[in-house]
Amino acid sequence: MKNGFHILVIGGGMVGACVAALAASNRHFADLRIAVLEANPPTLPPPDAVDDIDLRVSAISRASERILSEIGAWQLIPRQHVCAYDDMSVWDAAGKPRGPGSIHFSAGESGEPNLGYIVENRRVLRSIYDCAAFRDRVTLLRGELSGLEFEDDRATAILSDGRRIDAALIVGSDGSGSLSRKLAGIETRGWEYDQRAFVTHVRTEHPHARTAWQRFLPDGPIAFLPLADGRSSIVWTTTPEHAERLVSEAPEQVASELTLALDGTLGKVELAGPRGQFPLRLTHAKDYCRERFVLVGDAAHAIHPLAGQGVNLGFLDSAALVEVLAEELDGGLAPAFIGERRVLRRYERWRKSENAVALGLVDGLNKLFGSRADTLGWARRTGLSMLDGHGLAKRFLMGRALGIRGAAPALVRSHR
Repeated sequence: MKNGFHILVIGGGMVGACVAALAASNRHFADLRIAVLEANPPTLPPPDAVDDIDLRVSAISRASERILSEIGAWQLIPRQHVCAYDDMSVWDAAGKPRGPGSIHFSAGESGEPNLGYIVENRRVLRSIYDCAAFRDRVTLLRGELSGLEFEDDRATAILSDGRRIDAALIVGSDGSGSLSRKLAGIETRGWEYDQRAFVTHVRTEHPHARTAWQRFLPDGPIAFLPLADGRSSIVWTTTPEHAERLVSEAPEQVASELTLALDGTLGKVELAGPRGQFPLRLTHAKDYCRERFVLVGDAAHAIHPLAGQGVNLGFLDSAALVEVLAEELDGGLAPAFIGERRVLRRYERWRKSENAVALGLVDGLNKLFGSRADTLGWARRTGLSMLDGHGLAKRFLMGRALGIRGAAPALVRSHR
């Protein structure tokens, strides 16, 4: 294109920034102009900042680690802000860790050095913005999207201040409430859960032992995720009323509830951070693309947090999209035509089916473990115990959670 950009990403969060950086670091995109449009560029801590750990953390999978390493971002996250976890212990409300009605995953069983990492979202985003590919080759635009126009040879983003930005391809990565998706006329399926996620940080009497602990309670699962400074990050899925109380109650009362919720597994709990809550929903776009437009990340799919897969699915979207575009460019496609629906449909067929499996599995688990029926309770406990003794099945599940099984992008597979 003589003017404008070849790729314009709407949304400068972790997934959108990753799309831009992956493209910018790929030799097939060397002559392409890439931009990210972000209404409110985040205030990010310097790499060496020692301020408190933010509430918003993610469980970074092996696949995501490899994707971030490909662009040189993973290497930029200070190790003191990264907590690898080697084990995951999951049990039913009526069970016990490592007892009947539980399942335990360990890195040793997976053949991997660990099961993943707990990292602040802002640290991940800072590393992507600081990587050479993003810093040197991506134009970061500040502005608020208000409209989209599509023509045969280009798409145009219209900003609230009247600016118009042309692109051969617009990538919608503006979250689960995606305005770009709505402006592109793409509908979604899904629903709001009658649940909210309560989040905070805590100190525990006993060390977290680099283990992710998750207990399924009748109103939803509670997870204690290990942090690098010895604290744990709490994600408790519960009723909206209970989440409201947990945010407003006295710290001592909340700490007591958290101790009981994890059945005293880590001893007494003490609040050690701010508190927050957010609504939960499942959404899946009916289409991932149209001519000159494609969706990635939460703009395409929003998932329940119980499996910690949200951003990992988005990073896989990013790698898959860039891989498809690179193959087309390598095959002789002119950059002006990378937004053709024929091209984008390859990505859609690949990732839509993979994401549908993940969304369905997590939604099913949430409903299964949220049921109060006695017969289902017995079935849950029996199923977990049986699965815990089935090494092959456990390795398969760990592979899916790590993002290295299934139809993984080439840059993820190449590290095996």
